[in-house]
Amino acid sequence: MQSMGRRVQAGRMRRPSWQWVVIGVLWLALVGRSAAATSPIIAPGAKLEKLAGGFTFTEGPAADADGNVYFTDQPNDRILKWSTDGKLTTFLKPCGRSNGLCFDADGNLWACADEKNELWRIDPAGKVTVVVKDYQGKLLNGPNDVWLRPDGGLYITDPYYQRPYWKRGPKELPETVYYLTPDRQTLTRVVDDLKQPNGIIGTPDGQTLYVADIGANKAYAYDIQDDGTLKNKRLFCKLGSDGMTIDSAGNLYLTGSNGVTVFDKTGQQIEKIKVPESWTGNVCFGGADRQTLFITASKGLYALQMTVKGVGSQ
Repeated sequence: MQSMGRRVQAGRMRRPSWQWVVIGVLWLALVGRSAAATSPIIAPGAKLEKLAGGFTFTEGPAADADGNVYFTDQPNDRILKWSTDGKLTTFLKPCGRSNGLCFDADGNLWACADEKNELWRIDPAGKVTVVVKDYQGKLLNGPNDVWLRPDGGLYITDPYYQRPYWKRGPKELPETVYYLTPDRQTLTRVVDDLKQPNGIIGTPDGQTLYVADIGANKAYAYDIQDDGTLKNKRLFCKLGSDGMTIDSAGNLYLTGSNGVTVFDKTGQQIEKIKVPESWTGNVCFGGADRQTLFITASKGLYALQMTVKGVGSQ
């Protein structure tokens, strides 16, 4: 009887081969689903890639209509272009020590030209027009970042960072955010209570503006009014940022000393992208499908494939 019991138990432990095949397929499906769910925004299996290096301090990435990404190497006074076919070229040198960049619908590149504290418009051929050079006769602190709203109006952050190449006197204006009307005739101060405004981005519908106060290590959201003024200031998250971008799901990407930190539209952190450099200056979406995240990180340019896409003026 004991011998028969052992044979019965042994028989129960054996499974037909087809059952093992089914179990294997189910297991692989679960593993694949788990891997895909690891990040809500990073493409499954994607890894951060270093595209180019040897820079001194990279900043201001912005994608044109074709997905080519332009960025600055500010200490070396040049704007570079990373094309959709993976080639790196110099677009403009010298470039007024440009910092933050963005494109308009006509293909012009707007640049925060820090050398003489100006805002430039650069046409596709590289011709420069100085659009803003002062505010009510006083020298700006140093335009840092810029965002173009859908109707063509521009928001500009103007913190003060003492530059070794400046040939100017002391600070003449408070650190603030300006709004430039679509006709480029009127520059208005729209934020006057931040310590050091830096990164800036808005929603593609032109209804909400996000401004990072890097000096206070906080980021705020504002309701954009038709005349360019801002209302309903509210804390978005307790983290400052050097540069920012936004994706098709409304998530915000903040940069600084800890890689790229991503928050959903409610201000909850959903992702942390580690970058092997001491500082990440700025970030944008580019590539032919606008589904690659480009990161300027001091001495290197990095890219990461995403499941979400960039929107609006990057």
